[in-house]
Order: sequence, then structure tokens, then C-alpha cells
Amino acid sequence: MYAKLLSTPVIAVELGDVPTFVWVFAGFCLFVAIIIFFASVTKMFYKRCASNQVLVVYGARTGGEGRTSKTIHGGGSFVLPVIQSYEYLSLEPIQIEIPLRGALSIENIRVNVPSVFTVAVGTEASVMNQAAVRLLGLSTQEIRQQAEEIIFGQLRQVVASMPIEDINRDRDAFLTHIQQSVEPELKKIGLVLINVNITDITDESGYIDAIGQKAASEAIQQARGDVADEQKKGEIRVANADREKDVEVANAQKLREIGTREALREQSVRIAELEKEQTIGEKAAERDRAVQVANMLKEQTVGERTAEFQREVQVKQADQEKRIAVADANAAAVDGENIAEGKIAQSQATLLVEKAEAYEKGEARKREAEAAVIEIQNRAMAKAAMADAERVEAEKRAELEAPAKAEKARVVVEAEAEAEKRRLEAEGEAAAIYAKLEAEARGQYEILAKKGEGLKQIVSACGGAKEAFQLMMLEHLDNLAEASAKAISNIKFDKVVVWENGRGGNGRSSTADFLHGMAGTLPPMLQVMKDIGGVEIPDALAKLAGEKSGEEPVTVASNGAAVSTVDVGPDEEELPPRA
Repeated sequence: MYAKLLSTPVIAVELGDVPTFVWVFAGFCLFVAIIIFFASVTKMFYKRCASNQVLVVYGARTGGEGRTSKTIHGGGSFVLPVIQSYEYLSLEPIQIEIPLRGALSIENIRVNVPSVFTVAVGTEASVMNQAAVRLLGLSTQEIRQQAEEIIFGQLRQVVASMPIEDINRDRDAFLTHIQQSVEPELKKIGLVLINVNITDITDESGYIDAIGQKAASEAIQQARGDVADEQKKGEIRVANADREKDVEVANAQKLREIGTREALREQSVRIAELEKEQTIGEKAAERDRAVQVANMLKEQTVGERTAEFQREVQVKQADQEKRIAVADANAAAVDGENIAEGKIAQSQATLLVEKAEAYEKGEARKREAEAAVIEIQNRAMAKAAMADAERVEAEKRAELEAPAKAEKARVVVEAEAEAEKRRLEAEGEAAAIYAKLEAEARGQYEILAKKGEGLKQIVSACGGAKEAFQLMMLEHLDNLAEASAKAISNIKFDKVVVWENGRGGNGRSSTADFLHGMAGTLPPMLQVMKDIGGVEIPDALAKLAGEKSGEEPVTVASNGAAVSTVDVGPDEEELPPRA
């Protein structure tokens, strides 16, 4: 195999053997490709704005302080991908019909002012910024609705601030008031007022018609007076014109006669002068003509003789120059032939010498080239054999390493994906739990804060914490009583029988001692209720019957045990004694 590779001729091309024009062409192609790339990127991200549009660029780092976007009119701007975006606002005029009816004037007369307003997006920097904030993304109909509401309100305000006669008579002032009132409000949403066209002004009460009739009547009376004055002035002007015409006609006739006579006199004088000048001119012309003819004959004779002499001289000179030129040409031809034959011999000798030297150099270079070619072929075959061996080794190594690397990469990717999945799930659960706990904590905090504010207001209103506590106890006293009643409501009994085994050491029974002790605890309890809840119980309720004697009605059973009976209801029954 290696012998076959070594025997195969291989031509190796090194980088140094590549012609220079190939590198120049490759560099030029790379330069053109870079320019095309930058041009395409610029065209892709540079957005231009026509003269009838406003370019709004919004996103990261678009506006300055207090601005959320950048607005451009009649220019362009770079729009960064992903972090910025853009939209266009049209500057086309928008016509809005305002059928205002029933607007109250300053005299409380309802006026109908149908009009047509023409608005558009402004091109000032502040107005364009407002338009980008308020109108971006809205259709023309939505913009028209917003402007219509503003114009309706401001137009009613203007009508309410002017008398109806000023509205009808001074339209310019009315339009000025409308512009001064409407345009600042429109600029707040990015619009400017272009034109206002008041279609008509009418009222429901006929006030404007009455004003018109009054004005028409006054105009008719004024017109009649003016007609009479003009007729009088016309007659006066006619009489003056007739008088002036007669005077001017007489003056014109006098001036005509005077002019005619002066013209005849001037005509006679002018004819005599012309005849005199004609005679003198004819004599002078004849004399000048005779002198010119004599001069022309003299110049013609001299010119003819001069021309003949110059022609003979030129012929002699031409013949002499021809003979000299022929002799010079024959001598130059002989010299040229001799020089040419010498140069031919010399060049033939030089040619033979150069052929011999070229043959010798060619043979030497041919042999050197053949040796170099053989050497290059041997080196190329050796390199090819080594490259083939390395290729085979690389193929074998790739066949063994590729599956292992692929399996390793797959396991790593799956492990990383599973870890990332668990991490994201854990982060999501933690975020949800944290959000829930945070919401609950905020809710509890708000409840406690509001409750604290309420308690603080109650304490402040009651004049102290003690009074506030008593008030709250009184508010909940009925709930406490109700809860206590519900607690024993299911227990059904008619009487309570207390069994005891005899008297105590002080001569009283145990039941009497229990009741006596309970009665002794009532005053402290009543004092606590008074201090805490502010409840005062009459003293008569605190006194118990038989407190001094301490005797209780006792029933003695047959076995000698004492039984105390306490009535608990109207249907009381005595329980039988127990052994």
C-alpha cells in the first residue's frame, strides 16, 4: 500500500505558490461582503420617517428625563432589536363635525353652532411626546372621538362666555376665543388645531332672526336715504359736468386754431431748411464720390504690380529649395543604407552568441528542474503516506470514541435537564408559598393595623384606656349573657336538693355556710364589675335575707341527715331523701 502511494505522483501546492492577484481578489471580496453586511444591518435597524409621519421609538434608553419614548419627525433613528420597538403616528388632518345644539350663551339663550374642526398630530417636541403617550396605537376614529369630547366641552364654554350678538356679529373674535380655549386642551393629548369652520349660528327662540330683521330694516332705510343722496349728488355732478364740458370745448377749439397756425409756420420754415441742406449735401456727395474713385484706381494699379513681383520671387525660391532638398535626400539615403547594413551584421553576431548562452543555461536549468521535481514528488509521496496513516488512525479512534462521547453527552444533558427542572419546580413552589404567606401576612398586618387605629380612636374618644375598656365590656355584656344562657339552656331541673350530715361546728349547717360565703363574695364581685365595666347595682340587691341568723330551711331525713331544699321554679317537686 505504501509502495503504491510512493509511486503515485503528487503535486503539492503551498500557500506561497498562490498568485498575488488571488489574494487581492479574495481581500476585495471580503471587503465588499463586510460592506454589504453592514449596509443590510443598517437598513434592517435604521427606521426612516416620512414628512407626513412621526416615528415613535420606545423601549430601553429611548427618552430623556420624564420621557417614555423618543419622537422623530422627518428623519430617522436606529431601533435596537429585542429591547426597542417603534410605531408611526400619522400627521394627516382629521376633520371632526361638531353638531353643537342647545348651548347656553351668557344671556341664557340656547344657541346652535354646527361647525367643522380640522385637527392633526403636532410636530413640536412637547406635543409629539404627548401624542406618543396618549394616542399611540389608537385608530383615527378613536382619536376623533377623544378630540370630539374635548371640543364639545370647550365650545360650550366659549359660547357661555360671550353674548349672542358678539357671536353672530364678530365671527373673528368668536373664532379667536375658540382657538385660545380648544388648542391648549388638544395639545395635552398631542393634537393641534388647524382650522375652524363655523357652518351656521341659529337659536331656538328666534333672537338671531329678530336681530337680522332689525338689521335688514335699518339697512333698507339707510339704503333709501343713500339712494336719494346719490340722486341729488348725481344731478349736481351732471350740471357741473355740462358746464365743464362747454368750457373745455371752447378752450380746445382755441388751442386747435392756435396750434394749426403755429404748425403751418413751422412747416414752411422746415421746408426751406431741408431744401438748403439737400443742395449742400448733393454737392458734397459728388465731390467725395470723385475722390473715392481716384483712390480706388490708384490702389488697384499698385496692388496688381506688387502681386506680379511677389509671384515671380516665390517661384524662384521654390525652385531653389526643391534642388537643395533632392540633393540632401540622396546623401541621407546612401548614409542610411550603409548604417543599416552594419547594424544587421552586428545584430546577427549578437543573436548567435545569445542563442549559444541560452541553450547552455536552458540545459542546466532543465536538469535542475527535473531533480527538484523528483525531490518534491518524493516528499509529497511521503507526506501523503503519513497523512493516510493518520487518517486511518483518526477514523479508528473516532469510531471508538464517538459512541462513548455521545452517550456521555446524553447522560450529562439529561442530568442537567432533570436538575434544572427540579430547581425550577422548587423555585416555583417556594415563590408560590412565599407569595401566599406574604399576602396572608399583609392581610393580617392590615387587619391588625386597622384594628389598632380603631382602638386608638376609641381610647381617644373615651378619654382613656380604662373608660374604653369599660365601654367595650358594656358592648359585649349582652353577648356574654347570651353565651352563658346558651350554656345551661339544655339542662332541665325543677329544684336542687342539698344533702348534708348535720350542723357544723358553729351551730350552722354546711349549706348555710356555703350561702353565707357566697354572699360574702358578692360585694367584691360588684366592686369589680363597677371598676371594670362601669356597672353599678343597687345596694338593696346586695343584701341577703337571714344574713345575720344564717339559718336556712332544712328538712331532716328519717336517717337523721339534713336536707336543704331550694326552690327553682313554680312547679317544684321535692326529691325523696337518699340513704
